[in-house]
Amino acid sequence: MISKLLVANRGEIACRVFRTSRRLGIATVAVYSDADADALHVREADEAVRLPGAAPADTYLRGDLVVAAARATGADAVHPGYGFFSESAAFARAVEDAGLVWIGPPPDAIAAMASKTRAKALMGLAPLAPEDVTEADLPVLVKAAAGGGGRGMRVVRELGTLPRELAAARAEAASAFGDGEVFVEPYVEGGRHVEVQLLADAHGTVWPLGTRDCSLQRRHQKVVEEAPAPGLAEGLVERLYDLATGVARTVGYRGAGTVEFLVAADGTPHFLEMNTRLQVEHPVTEEVCGVDLVALQLRVAEGHALEGPRPPRPTGHAVEARLYAEDPAAGWAPQTGTLHRLAVPDGVRLDTGYTDGDTVGVHYDAMLAKVVAYAPTRAEAIRKLAGALERATVHGPVTNRALLVRSLRHPEFTAGRMDTSFYDRHLAELTAADTTPWTRYAPLAAALADACGRSRFGGWRNLRSQPQVKRYRGAADGVEHEVRYAATRDGFQVEGVRVLDAAPDRVTLDVDGVRRVFPVRRYAGTDHVHVGHLALVPLPLLPEPTARQEPGSLLAPMPGTVLRVADGLAEGAPVTAGQPLIWLEAMKMEHRVTAPATGTLTALHAQPGRQVEVGTLLAVVQESPSTADAPAAPEAPSASPAPSASREEVSA
Repeated sequence: MISKLLVANRGEIACRVFRTSRRLGIATVAVYSDADADALHVREADEAVRLPGAAPADTYLRGDLVVAAARATGADAVHPGYGFFSESAAFARAVEDAGLVWIGPPPDAIAAMASKTRAKALMGLAPLAPEDVTEADLPVLVKAAAGGGGRGMRVVRELGTLPRELAAARAEAASAFGDGEVFVEPYVEGGRHVEVQLLADAHGTVWPLGTRDCSLQRRHQKVVEEAPAPGLAEGLVERLYDLATGVARTVGYRGAGTVEFLVAADGTPHFLEMNTRLQVEHPVTEEVCGVDLVALQLRVAEGHALEGPRPPRPTGHAVEARLYAEDPAAGWAPQTGTLHRLAVPDGVRLDTGYTDGDTVGVHYDAMLAKVVAYAPTRAEAIRKLAGALERATVHGPVTNRALLVRSLRHPEFTAGRMDTSFYDRHLAELTAADTTPWTRYAPLAAALADACGRSRFGGWRNLRSQPQVKRYRGAADGVEHEVRYAATRDGFQVEGVRVLDAAPDRVTLDVDGVRRVFPVRRYAGTDHVHVGHLALVPLPLLPEPTARQEPGSLLAPMPGTVLRVADGLAEGAPVTAGQPLIWLEAMKMEHRVTAPATGTLTALHAQPGRQVEVGTLLAVVQESPSTADAPAAPEAPSASPAPSASREEVSA
């Protein structure tokens, strides 16, 4: 029997495993990097062991240190979570060689599925050799043979770009997984990402625990998942079950795992890979099947048989949304900073590794939480989740919360007609500025709350003079707002608006007979004021001089590490608009910094391995005179400063 469990991971999944362990009476051990010294998973564990350093390669990917931590604390089992060592056959063997229980499949099964090329060979499938790709094969997908999470993946639509994308995919795969092997396969346009959750014991029983649809993806990484996958014919579901359980039996699988497919528009399933671990999206399966997959993992690892030859039948519907600290409108750029507040309404499930006041850093994944809703029908589950996210409080870094709400309410998604190119088609409309009528009154609420906080008279003057004027800038979109109001002995007066109540933490307004309450929050250490979902930065009435950047300056759009610079790039080199110049790595994602115009590289400060902060000068491109009057059309967002923002005004 397992008595003490070490989780060789961090964040949300570590907290998730600890929750089940406590319920089962199992003591818990966390490992943590210096960047995670105060993280939630460390505080929730019974014991914790430091892994010196911050980078994953020095900490969570040091198998010797993790095994030593288990021995030092007397842990008798290791759970890998997902990511890091969760699909490492070598680490699984090291755990077993140390006399510890490995909460996962046998190392040989992991090894058989670890390489996508070997996995496809077991399925009788042969990927394309890069040198054999022709125009007739396009489009194709370049994929890393090891790892996952969208790293080392490139869609190629023009044969001439294949060598460049192969090189980029190899470099990214080598950096992320220590294995630069890539392969090529046909790219299925308009396909749905459908997967089967499996659970197998050591006694020959393999359970298919329903299907999941994970088609809403960005950069080949999942954003919204649901169970069961909607709109699949009964015959297709059974075929997917047969294929998935067949893979598991072929490799002698044990424990939890997932077999992933891409289902073409005509219903033909294409095998993608088998993930030999617990998936991020496992909660939706738990909700519809009424099981605890972590508890079942532990039981199987202890040698127990699954109860009965047939798995629980899924009932109802569950939908999960991944809440990321990222800006979808800025190329999905990850965001960092203090998470002041994270709260969702009752009635939905929140799996997170963060709590109020935690710091979102640059070293790890940008996912803040998973929000899961369950209901008897798909429509009810979608409505429930969208409503919860709309009412959630997320104050701190920019997030994808608004995008998630709009995605869940998009007619293509609600009708079950989504596919993996959903965001390619709809990102612009899903990230458009919020035009709901009440949004324009948020700056007014901020101004009135501030006036109440500074004086018990709320800025009242005995003699009426000019209206009070305050200016704010949207922290996320840069839009400037100017507010005018008058403070009298009878309260605040604003043209076209009745101020029913005003206090430092809430303002109630009446517009044309409709009443609305605006909650207002401020947090120590920041000048931001949060009105509902809108974060505002107070501005001086007279704008201060701003630092002037050299035209063509490329600034780091986020904190991170310079991964590499373009081959042969040096000062004096000619560049073309949209040409990738510098690659940054931040929060487990790679980001390209491109030339904003055709011209000459006059300065290059970026060096591989260099740590940079937001706004660090990376390079300077001097635009060629012949192209100065022609607008550039870069293939990816440049790191150049954003254009000046527009202004909105609420006047007295």
